[in-house]
Amino acid sequence: MPGAFVSTDRIRSLFTEAMSQMYRTEVPQYGTLIELVGEVNAEVLAKDQELSERLRRAGELERIDVERHGAIRLGTAAELFTIRRLFAVMGMRPVGYYDLSVAGVPVHSTCFRPVEEAALNVNPFRVFTSLLRLELIEDQALRAEAAAILGKRQIYTPRAIALIEQYEKAGGLTEAEATEFVAEALETFRWHGAATVSAETYKRLHDAHRLIADVVSFKGPHINHLTPRTLDIDEVQRRMPERGITPKAVIEGPPRRNCDILLRQTSFKALEEPIAFSGATGTTSGTHTARFGEIEQRGVALTARGRALYDQLLASVRGEVQVGASGAKAGDYDAELAERFKALPDSWGDLRREGLAFFRYSATPQGIAAKGQLPSDPDVLIARGYLRFDPIVYEDFLPVSAAGIFQSNLGTDQQQNYATRSNRAAFEAALGADVQDELALYGALQAASLETAMEELGLSGPKLKTVA
Repeated sequence: MPGAFVSTDRIRSLFTEAMSQMYRTEVPQYGTLIELVGEVNAEVLAKDQELSERLRRAGELERIDVERHGAIRLGTAAELFTIRRLFAVMGMRPVGYYDLSVAGVPVHSTCFRPVEEAALNVNPFRVFTSLLRLELIEDQALRAEAAAILGKRQIYTPRAIALIEQYEKAGGLTEAEATEFVAEALETFRWHGAATVSAETYKRLHDAHRLIADVVSFKGPHINHLTPRTLDIDEVQRRMPERGITPKAVIEGPPRRNCDILLRQTSFKALEEPIAFSGATGTTSGTHTARFGEIEQRGVALTARGRALYDQLLASVRGEVQVGASGAKAGDYDAELAERFKALPDSWGDLRREGLAFFRYSATPQGIAAKGQLPSDPDVLIARGYLRFDPIVYEDFLPVSAAGIFQSNLGTDQQQNYATRSNRAAFEAALGADVQDELALYGALQAASLETAMEELGLSGPKLKTVA
């Protein structure tokens, strides 16, 4: 009916499509990546019927082609507070806290994304959103100057703010309002070729940390990458040079496995783009590197126990083999990664039995047919083919991988030590909300799926024997 509100899923999908079109125009190589990923995904699904069927059961098959994540870097608490309200219009909530300072990047972050399974399957758009930590700038004068520069900018259009307020007051937006909101919100993420600072100020910010210069020197937090999901990241990495794209030396995250876990990411180096710097005597020309292309492959979400093992194994490899910015020792790193990760089971059954990963349970046709004469133990039901378990996809991020992508695209091995300076409380205070616990979300989804499956089998109440 006229004036009816559209769903947040609809607004999120409109925004994702608009963002993708804008980024394809701004960064033509992104379009090449989308074509390459689509080509590889189609080949994988054609030859791997088991994977295709598993994705279909999970409701993920239709979302693969539209799946994207973006990343932005904000400068002030006020900017973070408002971005939370902006993403809420699209049905996206802050999930997880990421301290990238442990890897030498002076930001902390969260992931804005849908949290309900149905919403994720419509469009799982995510935005990895970082807040600059000015307190980590050691030069007090430079810190004060950066704060003053950031304090003068307004990264949201007045109409975007008005439509956010309209959504909060009325509880929704009409189709016309949603279309207008998407257009206005997009302005926050648009690239601006003119800096708001002089070349001299930019250099001082850049010398402190390249990412500080990226956050402070511009009108807004231009989206610095937009990432499609591939089903075979190794094949995409292999084919990138054939399309004129040079990938980073190593794929971030776990090694290639039969059973994918968490998140693997690769990218091409950040573009060197022309910039006009402001000054007392007019503008001067220069360059800036920030925006790049990234691809990701997503695997199963790990439990706290599984994640602890993953973190331990990854840290042992990173401590043993350091990959240079030019790719030196990349082969040694990949070999060592594969060897160390043999300690983490590589079968769905073992991952489930050992309580290392989260799974979605469903009753099989055989189980439903045998309803009324079934044992109540889920493990026995699985063994007899009455209960099925499928991996729950990891929807979130990995701080070490994110930092690795950042550092690679900064073209540096720079590793400043901020390791003891995590501050989740300050981040949540700026956000104006607590971030949700991603492990709790996965655990709730697993428990709900088991409860539903057992009800379909005419059973209720059993608990899994594995440790989550």
